[in-house]
Amino acid sequence: GLCLLILRLFIGVHVFLVSCALPDSVLRRFIVRVMCSVLGLFVRQSDPRLRDVNVRVYIANHVTQFDHNVINLLTSCNTPALNGAPGFICWSRGFMELGVTGSRAELVDSLKVYSSHRGNPPLLLFPEEAATNGRAGLLRFSSWPFSILDVVQPVALQVQRPLITVSVADSSWITELLWTFFVPFTVYQVRWMPSVPRRAEELSEDFALRVQELLAMELGVVSTRLTAADKTEHMKRLRHTSLLPFAPGAQPLAARPRMPSSLTSVAPEDVQITAMAQRVKEVLPHVPLEVIRVDLAQTNCVDTTIANLLEGRVPFSPESKEAGTDLPAPSTSQAAAASGIQGSVAVPSSKPATKQFAKSPVERHLSLQERKRALYDYARR
Repeated sequence: GLCLLILRLFIGVHVFLVSCALPDSVLRRFIVRVMCSVLGLFVRQSDPRLRDVNVRVYIANHVTQFDHNVINLLTSCNTPALNGAPGFICWSRGFMELGVTGSRAELVDSLKVYSSHRGNPPLLLFPEEAATNGRAGLLRFSSWPFSILDVVQPVALQVQRPLITVSVADSSWITELLWTFFVPFTVYQVRWMPSVPRRAEELSEDFALRVQELLAMELGVVSTRLTAADKTEHMKRLRHTSLLPFAPGAQPLAARPRMPSSLTSVAPEDVQITAMAQRVKEVLPHVPLEVIRVDLAQTNCVDTTIANLLEGRVPFSPESKEAGTDLPAPSTSQAAAASGIQGSVAVPSSKPATKQFAKSPVERHLSLQERKRALYDYARR
C-alpha cells in the first residue's frame, strides 16, 4: 500500500497537469480516464444511452469527495462550489466558482442564469449536501436544486473498495485521496436513470422527495428524513462524548462500567476541567471537588458527571460545610432558593433519609423513589 501510494502520488501530478492542459473534449476524458485507472480509479457506467443530452441538471447521491470528478470522466458537467473558500484549491478539485457567497436564493438565481446559456455544460448537483457511505439510506434532499429547472436526470452512484471503507464521516478530502491511492483499486458504478419532469403545480419540496424515492429504490436503500445538519450535529455529539464513531457495541458513557478509583488515572488539571468542576460543585456542593475532577476527566461532560453522582455510580463521602469555604460565595438568588427548600428538601446525602428499615417492599421502594426525587429537585433548583 505504501509503495502504491508513493508511486501514485507522482502519477497523480501528471494526471492533474494533463487534465489542465487539454481542452474539455471526448479525447481528454478518455485519456484522463485511462490514466485514472493507473491510479486505481475504475469508472463503469450502465446503459449510457439513457443519458439525456437535453437535460441541464443531473441529480446524484453523494458518496465520496470525488464524485463530481468521476462523473466528469463520463460526460461534461460542472458542480458549483458550495463550501470552502474560492481559490486554487477549489479550482484544482474541479469545482465551478460562481462568486456567490450569499443565500441559497442568490445561488439559485446564478445557476438559473448559468443554465439559460445552452453553450454551458450541464450542472451536477448533490442535494444530500453531505457524503455518506451509501449503504443504509439517503439523506433528505434539499429543495433548492429542484427549483432551477423543471426537468432533472437522476444518477445512481455506487462505490466499492476492498479492505478499507469507502467513506468515513469527518474525514477530509486529502485523507480520502491518500486512502484511494493506498488501496489496490476503487470501483465507481454510475447508472443513468430516465429524466424526471416536474408535475403540474408541484412544489420543489415534493419534487425533491419524489426524486429521492426513485434514487433510493434504484440503489436499494431507504429514503430517510435525516438532513446534513443532523449528521453534523451527530458528529459534534460523538466528539463531545469522546466515543469512537463506529466502534461496534459502543455504549453511552453513563452506561459504561466504571473503573475502581485506585485504577483511575487523573489527567493534569486544565482550565476547562476546573471550570466544569466549579459548575458541578455549584449544583452538588456536598460532593468533594477532587471526586468531581476525577469523574470529569473520564466523562468530559458536566451533565454526565452530575447524573453519575446523583445515581450513585461514583462513591464519595459527603464533605462538611467548612470544606467548601474556599469556593465562591453563592449568589443572592441561589441563597434564597436554598433557604426556600431547606424546610422541605434536605441537603443531598449518601445516607438513607429514614433511620428505620421499612418492613414492606412497597414502602422501601417508595422511600427510594422519594429520595431520588428529592435529589433531582435539589439539583434542578
